[in-house]
Amino acid sequence: MSVRDGPQTGSPARSRARSPADPRGAIRARALQLGFDACAFARLDGPWPAGERLRAFVQAGRHGTMGWMQTTLERRMHPTALWTEARSAVVLGLNYGPDGDPRALQARPERAAISVYAHGDDYHALIKGRLKQLGGWMAARLGGELKVFVDTAPLMEKPLAEAAGLGWQGKHTNLVSRAFGSWLFLGAILTTLELEPDAASGGDGACGSCRACLDACPTDAFPAPYQLDARRCISYLTIEHAGPIPREFRRKLGNRVYGCDDCLAACPWNKFASQAREARLQAREVLRAPALADLAALDDAAFRALFARSPVKRIGRDRFVRNVLYAIGASGQGDLAPAAEARLDDASALVRGAAAWALQQLRPARFAALAPARLAAEPDPEVRAEWAQPLSP
Repeated sequence: MSVRDGPQTGSPARSRARSPADPRGAIRARALQLGFDACAFARLDGPWPAGERLRAFVQAGRHGTMGWMQTTLERRMHPTALWTEARSAVVLGLNYGPDGDPRALQARPERAAISVYAHGDDYHALIKGRLKQLGGWMAARLGGELKVFVDTAPLMEKPLAEAAGLGWQGKHTNLVSRAFGSWLFLGAILTTLELEPDAASGGDGACGSCRACLDACPTDAFPAPYQLDARRCISYLTIEHAGPIPREFRRKLGNRVYGCDDCLAACPWNKFASQAREARLQAREVLRAPALADLAALDDAAFRALFARSPVKRIGRDRFVRNVLYAIGASGQGDLAPAAEARLDDASALVRGAAAWALQQLRPARFAALAPARLAAEPDPEVRAEWAQPLSP
């Protein structure tokens, strides 16, 4: 339930009668019963330096085309900017650790790499349902008002998790947990209850001199430790960026067609991580290493069927097939050229342009032979620009 859904309110008289002697312990026990892997508490009345860091990020333009980050900036500056009556936060974590190193798939360029978090069911629905269950229990047992959040409202969940002691934001800006490494989904409940906070992680020095996550990034998306330029990030480029991906990044995408796990997987703290125990988050076999040629052939109906329960569905078929065609072009696998050529007449200009680039990479002579006629017939200026590109020496 996001802010606009309104608060949940318990019956104060009944809640006081049933209120447990240790409310934090009771909340944590209930959260674990519901399937969460971690539960911690933070107060909301202190300073919030993450807000100023976010302002600097947006002012530098590092949010790219994610205009919603700018329009919701003031509401993200502090958790109480969303709800002034909130006093405490219950921060929940759900482990989604993979059963191996996702980077191993980079050795199979004819196969698609989909970010680990999207291998199973959409975590938003799963976590939101459990947050509502926990929130309903809290309202009935403890009283007060509350609101639940899971990555859909302007709440900065990673700094909140750090304040609650669930982990710290590493040099890759993602949360690192001593128990779960980099593989932790987050949700939060803001409440008017005054709950004793857990000790903050104090993770400033936890990364030490390590820069494994920074060095692992294929596109150099980290201008400095603890700073991200989303415009260079493969997750941003393949998920949030709507148009053709800049040419300088296309080969660097490799076979990553939805998101990227490289900086997460490189973190040494993952040695303490474990595989997700939630069945709905475990990988569906069909999404572990799908063939690029099969994905390039998806029409809208087939795309929707394949990703019916996955977060991948939110980017739509055209953007996804665009990514697949860039991966085909970057693969160096000449036998994938027919899969690219088959998309040259696609109804989507975004797909046609990516197909032209892929064909140029794999079959330059074929590309050169087709270019004059394609240039004459193509109505879209961005696709025409692809056909007008000179062949690489």
